[in-house]
Amino acid sequence: MPYATANDKTRLYYEEAGSGTPILFVHEFAADHTNWEPQMRYFSRGHRCIAYSARGYTPSDVPPSADDYSYKHFYTDALAVLDHLNIAKAHFVGLSMGSYSSLQVALNAPERLLSMTLAGVGSGSAIENLDTFRKTCRDTADQFEKLGSAEVAKVTREAPGRIPFLVKDPRGHADFYAALARHDSKGSANTMRGFQGGRPSIYTMADAINKATTPALIICGDEDDACVEPSLFLKKHLPASGLTFFPKSGHVLNLEEPALFNEMVERFIALVEANRWNPRDPRSVLPH
Repeated sequence: MPYATANDKTRLYYEEAGSGTPILFVHEFAADHTNWEPQMRYFSRGHRCIAYSARGYTPSDVPPSADDYSYKHFYTDALAVLDHLNIAKAHFVGLSMGSYSSLQVALNAPERLLSMTLAGVGSGSAIENLDTFRKTCRDTADQFEKLGSAEVAKVTREAPGRIPFLVKDPRGHADFYAALARHDSKGSANTMRGFQGGRPSIYTMADAINKATTPALIICGDEDDACVEPSLFLKKHLPASGLTFFPKSGHVLNLEEPALFNEMVERFIALVEANRWNPRDPRSVLPH
């Protein structure tokens, strides 16, 4: 099995397909590398595609301590995968947790990105609810340890942002959460405590985000309430960003609407590679 090695020697399982300009797919909390399969099959026709499982998600290693699951570990792990494959820079395509990690790469190692797709980004960012959100993360971590992934998956699949997936595609929804039920409970608990419950709100990073020039496509489901305002915030502050909303869609955008997702990302990457995705023209901005 192919593994990259992180800075702290954690092994990260990855799969790749195709050839051409590289695309790195970075998954969300409830997913793993397998949930990018519709994108791996589509984009590998013209690109070198890599999907990996984050630390805590088998067959990657599951470090025992929550201290090994900070947001810094997650974004540097993405870079470790590129380093292992001798890839200088890539298009990053992230969903939720993966979008946050992609954004962190743009803020800390922008020379490694050709572009970033930030889908379903920013849940738990609201400053006024941050303490409540972090407590919920700690409680969920406890549930993973006490009840196991199979029981927690029954709750997660009913979360508001995941209902649109159930409504439009019950079979796909069932497959997705059956996979979540098989996740390593300790890894999920540690990810919930360390990453989800410990990462800074994107609203605290406005100054740094204003300076990030990486071409960005922000995608949000219009029924993913937790991500609507953060997506608008990023559109306002990321200089070279575009924003699209998918109608009647929730959080799991790449699986809810795979054809639409692939079409939007393919168009975005093509424009980036043609040097036609530039910072916003200041003439288009209304004066305050």
